[in-house]
Amino acid sequence: MTQSIQRDLQHVAIIMDGNGRWAVKRGLERLDGHMRGARMVKKIVKASKTFGVKHLTLYAFSTENWKRSEKEVSGLMRIFRRYILAESADMLAEGVRMKFIGCREPLDPKLRKLIDWIEEQTAHNTTLELNIALNYGGRDELVRASQKMATAVQAGDIAPEEITEDTINQYLDTAGTPDPDLVIRTSGEYRTSNFLPWQSAYAEYAFVEESWPDFTVAIYEQTLAEFRSRERRFGSVIGK
Repeated sequence: MTQSIQRDLQHVAIIMDGNGRWAVKRGLERLDGHMRGARMVKKIVKASKTFGVKHLTLYAFSTENWKRSEKEVSGLMRIFRRYILAESADMLAEGVRMKFIGCREPLDPKLRKLIDWIEEQTAHNTTLELNIALNYGGRDELVRASQKMATAVQAGDIAPEEITEDTINQYLDTAGTPDPDLVIRTSGEYRTSNFLPWQSAYAEYAFVEESWPDFTVAIYEQTLAEFRSRERRFGSVIGK
């Protein structure tokens, strides 16, 4: 009998949407919403370990977010630096491995140095893998992966006919990480926003009304429970 129902939940990916709008509605600066959102990250990371999630990927800054005001972008970069420094000790103590996906070249050199440092410091942790998508875009990732494969073909390392789905996976930013089982988007928006398009081909989606600053551990737990009640067929038929 083919396995037709799967409720295993190894990898959760979250589009953390609505920080700026949350702040504006309350008469605050948009960066106030981002700072509140950063505090929520800490709670969700801790909850993920409790709920048995082994891989958590958070969409922090997209390739399109550079279009925002210089004030907001520079403020976000400061928040990212502060988060790495503030949480490094806890990540080491709690067994969290921190990784970053996305193109790093446009990032500030100080931030890139911190990213390299925290990845090295936490490289051997195994309790939870926390992937931060920073200057990430799914199409950009596929372009970069294609360029690397083309270089490998030119060098004679692989033949075009040898390229498979597994080959492509090895050239993605997420190489070594299982595909997401569940993608959550907050703030009531129904878009995937160029987030993990290849990896999420068979993922389940959950669209949550609350903005990311209002996304609580209780909502997270409820969303995971709803996911576990779904039937994931992967193209099969129930009962076969």
